[in-house]
Amino acid sequence: MKYCLLAFTVFVESFVLAYLLVPLVIRIAERFNVVDKPGARKVHRTSKPLLGGVAIFSGFFFVLVINIFAFASFHQQEKVLQFLPSAPRLFEHLIRVLPQLLIILLGGVMMHLLGLVDDIYKEKLTYKPKFLIQFAIALFVTLAGIRTNLMPGTALDVAVSVFWIIGITNSFNLLDNLDGLTAGVTVIAALIFIAVAILQGQIFIALILAALAGAAAGFWPHNFHPSRLFMGDSGSLFIGYMFGVLTVLESYVVESSASLLPVVMPILILSIPLYDTLSVMLIRLREKRPLFIGDKRHFSHRLLDLGMNHRETVVFIYLICFGVGLAATLLPYVTLAGSLVLVIQALIVYALITILIRVGKRRTKAS
Repeated sequence: MKYCLLAFTVFVESFVLAYLLVPLVIRIAERFNVVDKPGARKVHRTSKPLLGGVAIFSGFFFVLVINIFAFASFHQQEKVLQFLPSAPRLFEHLIRVLPQLLIILLGGVMMHLLGLVDDIYKEKLTYKPKFLIQFAIALFVTLAGIRTNLMPGTALDVAVSVFWIIGITNSFNLLDNLDGLTAGVTVIAALIFIAVAILQGQIFIALILAALAGAAAGFWPHNFHPSRLFMGDSGSLFIGYMFGVLTVLESYVVESSASLLPVVMPILILSIPLYDTLSVMLIRLREKRPLFIGDKRHFSHRLLDLGMNHRETVVFIYLICFGVGLAATLLPYVTLAGSLVLVIQALIVYALITILIRVGKRRTKAS
């Protein structure tokens, strides 16, 4: 319970800081004309300030760093020990994991700066150098030890981890196409991962996720439709990167687990951005169009085409994210048959959505 309170405290701190920073970054974005203009492949009809990602990153980064220094300074204080008797043990653990944490933060800073450069010099930074830099960042953190250990061999662990980090990073970048969508999915997914981390005893991962969730939540009210600003690549790339690195470190299998199937938990919790990315790529391949040129064929756009309004579309996606993600948390604690049922259930949800969209598209064409 005390760990939940700690996570909640970090969440509130990052929420408040990000929320208060948004008006400032709006003024900066408008002052230097860092805005996203309307276009044929975009839903918004007026120019919107970017740089919301700066508020998200700042809310996350400064709260995390300040809390680390505060804990290091006061972990032996009597009041701290009364509230958290395990503080000395946690401090020893912090010292052990600090090199990993610094690597994660350094990678996050680099990914945020990459997105920031793309936001400022919109359309001038093509996808090829962006992917190359993303690959370099992902390779750096995995070679430094931020990787899965499920594969038979270090080389395969590194390859899978790099692929996962880059994939999740770009999935969140592609998901950011409607007001409030990426921010809401970030908060929902992060809260689910926080619960999993606390149950597994991974307190520091839970606190990092709490800072991420709080920062995204602080930005969320300003970004919900009708939005005041967008998070931009500086926010979506950073969020995707953080989910990518933290999910390869988080544990999912417990002693009582009937199989290794719980390792698919992050795929299910993050299934919304993954489904959006895979489906839009398949559409572009089928229509023989460039894979990396934006369009209005994303999951959210197709729901809009069915007749949903902006808010209905976003809330519909929130509910899918929460429903599939919440069910996924049961994977470590059920039998193998139960795990298979949960995975199949998630696949059926997305199959039904795909059928619904295809039927709706045919009816629209017929009318």
